[in-house]
Amino acid sequence: MIQETECKKRRDRLAKSMDSDSIAIVHSANYKTRSNDTEYPFRQDSNFYYLTGFKEDESCLMIVKEKKKFKTILFVFKKDAAKELWTGKRLGEEEAQKKFLIDEVYAFDALEDVYQKNSQNKQVVYFDFKLTYLKFKALKRFTKGVNTHKNIAQNIEKMRLIKSDAEIKIIKKALEITKKAHHKAMKVKKTSKNEFELQAIIENIFKKEGAYSDAYTSIVAGGNNANTLHYIENNKAFVDGELILIDAGCEYEYYASDITRTIPVNGRFLQAQKELYNMVLNVQLQIIEMIKPNILRSNLQKKSEELLCDGMIELGILKGKRKNLIKKQAHKKYYPHGIGHWMGIDVHDESPYKYPNGREIPLQKGMILTIEPGIYCDINDKTIPKKYRGIGIRIEDDILVTATANENLSIAIVKNIDDIEALSI
Repeated sequence: MIQETECKKRRDRLAKSMDSDSIAIVHSANYKTRSNDTEYPFRQDSNFYYLTGFKEDESCLMIVKEKKKFKTILFVFKKDAAKELWTGKRLGEEEAQKKFLIDEVYAFDALEDVYQKNSQNKQVVYFDFKLTYLKFKALKRFTKGVNTHKNIAQNIEKMRLIKSDAEIKIIKKALEITKKAHHKAMKVKKTSKNEFELQAIIENIFKKEGAYSDAYTSIVAGGNNANTLHYIENNKAFVDGELILIDAGCEYEYYASDITRTIPVNGRFLQAQKELYNMVLNVQLQIIEMIKPNILRSNLQKKSEELLCDGMIELGILKGKRKNLIKKQAHKKYYPHGIGHWMGIDVHDESPYKYPNGREIPLQKGMILTIEPGIYCDINDKTIPKKYRGIGIRIEDDILVTATANENLSIAIVKNIDDIEALSI
């Protein structure tokens, strides 16, 4: 769990990044209606959680800055015994003041009055353009003289690029749980099962091991279903002799894991499946080897496309010279996605890939990104060798950039063919 001292350091850094004579508002998430009077499970807004570690809705963080001095204010849902009877206990103002290293704490319904008092003569107002515009509209009448509004999310998400030791520790724990789930999926008999049964086995491990939830909707795609990149129906029976693409990771203490493995239904890879699988695996290993500080993610993408294109030429999926095929983007038919993405509190962390001037941000110590090359050979594609049709393969790991190279945080989740088959015995 992230300690309150670390959250305070984050708030201090954020305040220092703000202009003088400014005020910032960061809202919590709200419950979202699922059906009539039922709601989806609540999940706190990532930026708000990053700054506070607070998991309740109807909350807000305010930072008030005057020249170089600043103060932090937290608004929480006030104690209400009648409502708590239905929806559970609330921390309340008194306990929040004790728990958090915050200068002032108020009930949420005091937000307008406190904002009006603290927003006078402010030159810049910060708020999250995506999340809080409608909420902020009600407050704008108190700062009519302000011309400059800035997106506070950009400041926060830049901070989120570099993970602390505490964050890395939590992500490693998430990956320990995800490892158990994927290894269970490899071991269990699958020839008589449906995709949703295997999904249930995986997600049962998540919850059994103490994970908050899945980090994203699990993909369990048998056979040709793997050639739909975001296949989430998970409702088809497995077919003996086919492969299963499993893209599933748990969320632990609000931090994600993101892992893809491709395994055989009956525990044994066929020769054509081995050829495609080892080609993708070799590409992934070479790309991971490249990762170190100051490398550009676009170079990883370019190299992955070149290597996969070479592999597809060798296997007869593509015909021609690599340079011409890439120029025509012929390889994109079989590898249409990126090599990876930032990962952290969000499985696709909303951290920037470029500086404001458009220049790409190079890899730096403390960044975590996924590496996930793949190949997707649709069953109806008559232009490729018949033995490869209906096979979709993706292999994904979570990589930490270190001071001199990288650490594969998910290395313990087996991915060599021999290891996968050994677990299936």
